[in-house]
Parts: sequence; C-alpha cells; structure tokens
Amino acid sequence: MEPTTVAGRQGTLENPEVREDVPGHVIPILKREFDDFDTESQRYLRGDIEEIEFIGFRLKQGVYGQRQPDVQMIRVKLPFGGISPEQMDAFGDVVEKYVPLNKGHITTRQNIQLHHVPLPDAAKAIRELSDCGLSSREGCGNTVRNVTGDPWAGVCDDEPFDMTPYAGAYVRYFVRHPTTQLMPRKIKTAFNGAPADRALTGIHDIAFIAKERDGVRGAEMRVGGGTSIMPRIAPTLYEFVGLDDGEYLKIAEACFRIFDRQDFLRVNRARARIKVLVDKIGIDAFREMVDEELQGDWVAERDFDVQGLSWQDDEEASAPPVPATFASPNGDVSAFERFCADNVQRQKQEGFSSVHVKVTRGDLTPEHFRGIADIMRKYSGGYMRTTVHQNFLLRWVRDETVYEVWQALSALGLGDEGPDKITDVVSCPGTDSCKLGITSSMGLNAAVQTRLEEMQITDPLTRAIHIKMSGCPNGCSQHHIANIGFYGASIKVGGHTIPAYVAHVAGNFDGGQIVYGQRLKVRLPAKRVPDAIERWLRWYEAEREDGEVFNDFTARVGTKAFEDLVRDLAMPVEFGLETMTTFIDWNRDVPFQVVRGEGECAV
Repeated sequence: MEPTTVAGRQGTLENPEVREDVPGHVIPILKREFDDFDTESQRYLRGDIEEIEFIGFRLKQGVYGQRQPDVQMIRVKLPFGGISPEQMDAFGDVVEKYVPLNKGHITTRQNIQLHHVPLPDAAKAIRELSDCGLSSREGCGNTVRNVTGDPWAGVCDDEPFDMTPYAGAYVRYFVRHPTTQLMPRKIKTAFNGAPADRALTGIHDIAFIAKERDGVRGAEMRVGGGTSIMPRIAPTLYEFVGLDDGEYLKIAEACFRIFDRQDFLRVNRARARIKVLVDKIGIDAFREMVDEELQGDWVAERDFDVQGLSWQDDEEASAPPVPATFASPNGDVSAFERFCADNVQRQKQEGFSSVHVKVTRGDLTPEHFRGIADIMRKYSGGYMRTTVHQNFLLRWVRDETVYEVWQALSALGLGDEGPDKITDVVSCPGTDSCKLGITSSMGLNAAVQTRLEEMQITDPLTRAIHIKMSGCPNGCSQHHIANIGFYGASIKVGGHTIPAYVAHVAGNFDGGQIVYGQRLKVRLPAKRVPDAIERWLRWYEAEREDGEVFNDFTARVGTKAFEDLVRDLAMPVEFGLETMTTFIDWNRDVPFQVVRGEGECAV
C-alpha cells in the first residue's frame, strides 16, 4: 500500500509524517526525533545536562536505564503485536551489532526489548530500527504504552468483528499527544474482540471489548485495572461506546485529562495509577467526572477521525496461495501430532491455520529473528504477531504447509509443543537488567522449566497449569493471574540474606475471567522453589477429584494446605559452607544482596 501523508492536527500529532498500513508500521516515524536523541545523548555524555533532565527525554524515546551502569534497555513497541519479516530481519541485525547478550526479548506487553545496550549504540539502534517502520516512541515514561490486543484478532471465529483497525487508530491518536506526555504515570491499554479475552482486558488501565448494537460497531469500555502492589480488575465505565464515530477516542482522552490533573497521585509513584483514583472515588463518581469533562471546549478542538487514523490491511489478499507441492509427514509423526494438538488452530478462513510458537523465556537470537522472517515470507504471507505470554503467532499458514512450518521451526529450535502450557514458564527479566528487581526471575524460570521437563508431565489437567514469576512485587510477568505465581523477596538470616519468593495460587486468565491469585503465608528460598512446585503438582494429581481443575482443587483444600505442604522448605538455614548455595541466587556466583535502584517508570 502506498504511504499516506497525514497533516498534523491540533490535539494529535504536531507535525506531518509518513505512515503505512502494512504490518508493523502503525506508529508514524519522525526522523527529527532521532536527530534530537543523538544531540541530547552527546550533551549528556559530555556532562552538559544533568541526568534527571536526560532521563525524561530518553524515556519518551523508549530507552530505559538498567541496574547495570552505562547500559540501556530499548523497548520497541509492537502495537497489537504486529511485525513484518523485514522488521524481524532488522531486529536480527541490530541485536547482532549492538546487543551484548545477543538476544531480543518478547515481553508480556507484546513489545520486543533489547538489553545492555551502551548509550551511544542506543541512538544508532533506534535509528536503524526506524528505517523499517519500527518505533520505540513512548515505550517508556508517563505515556500511553504499547497497545496490546488478541493475536488471533481477525482470524478467530469467536469475535463479532476485528478490533485491529480501531487499536491502530488509538495508537496513532495518542502517540505524541500533548495530554499524554507527562501524566502521573503510564497507561496500559488493551483491545479485545473474543469472549475468551486473550488480551487480558481486566488487568489494564483502559480497555475496549468489541460489541455490536443494532448493527453499529462499538465497545464496552473498562477503566482502572492493574496488577502490582494494588491489584484491581478494571470495572466497566460504559457498556457501549462508538468506534467508527471516534467516541472511544474522545472518552479515552477525557479519562486521561482527568488523570493528568490528579496531583495527589504524583506524590507517590508506586500508587500513581489511574486505578488508584478509580478505587478511591468509585467507578460511578469517575463516570460523572468523565461526563462533565466531555462538555469542555477542548472537544471541539479535536479531530476524532477514525477513518483517517485506522490501520487498514487486507491480510487475506496477501495470504499464501495453495502450494503446487508440499511435504507430508512420514515415519514417526508423534512429535508433529503433539505440535498440531497444542500449537495449531484452524482459522475462520477456510484452508488456513494459525501456528502458535513457544519461545523459551521470550528470548530470540539473531538467527531466530532471521529464520522466522524467512518462514513468514514463505508460509504466512508475512503475517505474525507476538503474544502477551512471550510467544508469537504465525497467521495465514496454509493447512497444507503446517508440516513444513513445523520442520522449519524445529530447525531453529522453536518446534516444541506446549505454548501456554505448564512448561511454558513466563517471567520478567528481574535482576538480569531491571533496577527494581530483587531476584533473578529469569534464573528461576530456567530452573523451574528444567524441573518440569524432568517430571515428564502428560496429564492434561496438570499440563494446563500456568506458572509465572516476577523478580519483585510489581508483576511484569503477570504472576498475579497465574495458577501458580511468584514474586521476588528476601529472607534475613543474621547478617546474611537469602533470595526468596512469595507464592500465589489460583489466579486465572483463561476463558475470559480474570482472577487474582491468593498469596500464601510462606516465603520460599529461591533454590527451593522448584521442589515446592513439584510437591504441589504431585499432590494435586494424587488428591484431586475426577476432572477437578487446579483452581477448583485449591478452593476445596484451602491455601493453608498448600502452605503446610512446603513449610519445611520455607525454614531458613544457617549460613555456612554446606548451605552456601541457598544464599546464592539462580544464575549467580556470589552471595545474594538486595540491591534496588530508583525505578524510572514515573520520572
């Protein structure tokens, strides 16, 4: 599709820019921003400006400070997870050139993050990524963060219509918007169409769920959800708001204008979220504030033209044709059959399937990026989306070529079955990079996954259990909604400290129902967490009733029974040569210390 030049409008973008309705090209690119970033980076490195001044500037460009000195994390936004083969290739090149760890990381918000990048290289990396339409603009800071969505949107048969075009318009409306540049805190948004709520709308600051009324497309609008230290499920603000008429954009801006004026929220960044305001005054009072805000003069100054902003791409027109020849399974097909059962879902469009690919800990190497790009070009018409569980979904795969796709994925080490199953453990980066991290959640992830694979779990009900862990209470891994979730903590033993985790059980996100797990009253040393998980799983398999799912089992036996089963594991140990490993975190070789920096989420 030809690039479209959109004139800047008051209340939206300040300058003209080029945008394209092709995968991954949702956020308009402004070349001058990279020049500005180069300039400001050099001024900071020379000592011409203070760090606090530079931090606010770089956060808007999606460049985030790490706990390690002199290196940065770059958060590249992928609205609703969409990305093109050319962009995958670009990630491969940038990771190879500028990322010391030689990997990119898919996040639980469908972004891709690059870690440990020196500041001079960060400027080069975001410029090179922009050449193929990728943007890190407002990936961090007190802004509207990456807008997430159901990766099956448009190809599943359980939605009234595809919300993707409206999510695209929302992204374009609010990026660089003057109201959303320095709010009290970040805003996380989700768009969802299906009752299964694969976008997890309940845990978001603002969310839209597709609805039709008398042939008119609209959405239920929810405001005030979030995890972290004060988990809340977003209540419904309006049962129905219009989409094509731009009403959803207008009401969203009204919410943000109200949020922006709440100076009491700016005092404590840990509580500076819109959910705190909604929780304090109630959703009815907040709705009254929104209704009043919508009477303001600002409304007439805005242009809520959804048609001019929406992301329109006829994916089916670019889908692969029926292949002249294709490979067929032969020999031992058991591994392929397991892959099909777990990873492959027929699309509503006849003859096509979506292939859900498991990515261990969300990490992709340059070889992965380039290999996936080749698969996308050959087998999916170039269409892929990341997921909120750190995986990705190949769309528009011809049914005839699913076997070839599996073979190609297997050659990359990505052909395992079981995405979103028990061995697909989700975690945030923790102390690998995050200033707020307490423990090595990525290290624990690897240890837990190894233990689960050693257990060779085949029971379907056990395989359906979700396990997540965060390196601190903030919940970037979404541990609150896991069946078994953990957040990083510590245990003091005399003058020494043990890395530890606090467990939650019976959270849920499956089937469209968000449930926050119940926190257990035991604190487990990090090195004993795999043992605790194995005990709980074996106990569940032995004691459950016929067909009883894990959360129902938890409700029946109670949380105290979970605590009692691992109480001996929670007992602290004395520091000594024989117990030294308990005082060392996973993937570390020195005694553990709690080292937390100042987070930049609300600078």
